[in-house]
Amino acid sequence: MFDFILSSAHAQTAAAASPSPFLQFVPFVLIFVVMYFLMIRPQKKKMQEEQNFLTKLSHGDEVYTKSGILGKITGIADKAVTLEIENGAKMKILKSHIGGSAASIFGTPEKK
Repeated sequence: MFDFILSSAHAQTAAAASPSPFLQFVPFVLIFVVMYFLMIRPQKKKMQEEQNFLTKLSHGDEVYTKSGILGKITGIADKAVTLEIENGAKMKILKSHIGGSAASIFGTPEKK
């Protein structure tokens, strides 16, 4: 008989201690907020900077591709770029495969 009283008292305290449904979702919301500021937002910023760089490309810019080829831009189309590599050799690549400015790797050449 004593066990019956203890078990019902324990059940009442357990039912009263259950958190509200709102409080159960707070950890998930906090995780999403942290993920947004640590992963999603910086990636969006990086993509925007890359897009701005690609729109500002012009003839004569020295660039490198994402595969590591260095060259000078000799022609620009909507989605493709013609690069002069060495000794007049030219190749066409997609504009989206340009990694950045060659000056950012080697520094700007000194003017004499």
